[in-house]
Amino acid sequence: MLISPACRDALEGWLIHRKSLDGVAANTIEAYRSDVLGFLNFITAHFGDSTGLKPLARVKPTDMRAWMAHERKRGVAARSLARELSSVKSFYRWLAEREGFEPTAVLATRSPKFQKKLPRPLAVDAARAMIDTVDTQANKDWIAARDAAVLTLLYGCGLRISEALGLTFADAPLPDVIRIIGKGGKERVVPVIAPARVAVDRYLAAQPFPMQPGDPLFRGVRGGALSPRQIAKAMESARMQLGLPATATPHAMRHSFATHLLEAGGDLRAIQELLGHASLSTTQAYTAVDTARLMEVYDNAHPKGRKHG
Repeated sequence: MLISPACRDALEGWLIHRKSLDGVAANTIEAYRSDVLGFLNFITAHFGDSTGLKPLARVKPTDMRAWMAHERKRGVAARSLARELSSVKSFYRWLAEREGFEPTAVLATRSPKFQKKLPRPLAVDAARAMIDTVDTQANKDWIAARDAAVLTLLYGCGLRISEALGLTFADAPLPDVIRIIGKGGKERVVPVIAPARVAVDRYLAAQPFPMQPGDPLFRGVRGGALSPRQIAKAMESARMQLGLPATATPHAMRHSFATHLLEAGGDLRAIQELLGHASLSTTQAYTAVDTARLMEVYDNAHPKGRKHG
């Protein structure tokens, strides 16, 4: 059974609100749409009623449990279900205020428990080896220089892949600090280490395309904007050569930046600013990574560690 036009209009209205007022990224908007649309489809079929918004206003805790059971039955993991529930709650807060009904049954629904995945950083020597390897594996020198420059920005400056590939020729040559527009349109100032500036300059001197200020800094083989997938493929090839796990991805280079700063005594608040995390709790995941590494050293080396029985 299809959802009612009123439900669909409400969903689109909420998405417009999130995008325009909250500055939510396009990919996040699409995830919200998918999450809430799935819920609306379930509730419509569950009640057998596709008339207006009435089914949404009479959702009870038992209905929420039925939806969550349905999602788990079709194979949705606890982490993904928690994200879906978060999207549904956000939609309901907005809709209840707009339509004047009581959303407690939805908002009080408990999120499923799941074990948070910790970031998987590379070791310092592995991060360096990754950059060195992509710098030698491409069949054209400028492509090798390009891939190395991108990875140096991810590891040396903590940029997201989308942020690195969002740089334009107007940003070159890279200054000592650059302004980055991150998730949700949030702006931050990021220091650019000398090796990153050198790597980008080397790429620019080698790349064969004419450049205008608004053109993307990093270009694909045919001159268009470089795809994140191309960098991911370069890392896939490099990690196979180096014997690194599948977790050695572009995003892992950013994780490595944060983890290695923390290990070297970096301030958590400063790292939060460098990464562009809205919440310190997001950055605190790196504390857990550092603690896990310390515990591993303890277990392996200390006489009372598990390895010594």
